[in-house]
Amino acid sequence: METRTWAGLLAGAAVLMTGAALAPVAGAAGTPIAPHDPYTRTELFFGTERPDGGPAVTDQEFQDFVDSVITPRFPDGLTVDQARGQYRDRFGVIEHERSYLVTLLYPTPQAKPAGAAVEEIRRSYDQRFQQEAVGRVDEAVKASF
Repeated sequence: METRTWAGLLAGAAVLMTGAALAPVAGAAGTPIAPHDPYTRTELFFGTERPDGGPAVTDQEFQDFVDSVITPRFPDGLTVDQARGQYRDRFGVIEHERSYLVTLLYPTPQAKPAGAAVEEIRRSYDQRFQQEAVGRVDEAVKASF
């Protein structure tokens, strides 16, 4: 029986989510060309359980957050996936929760202002939904659209 780790599943999901963007595309003469533009991929991990035991963030509340906070900062597009996650909280307890994974792609030359916008998103979610943290992973990638 195969055992999969959460990190392994996330890595696999990232490959599946971005596979289309990273696959060779046809050039003008139908010749495949590889993605060539430097982009930064940021993945944000949003938990839904509240540390104080209050009601979990609902799908509608999260969609409202995407519409009012994330989309204005990244209007060119983003991907939202539902996930199941776990982490060790500040008291050492392993928490399991329904989560959202938001993937953002932006040109690397825009990384500084985009990074500031990502931090605004993280702070806003923490405050609005009483969260301990929003996880963030940044990675340099090549992409074309």
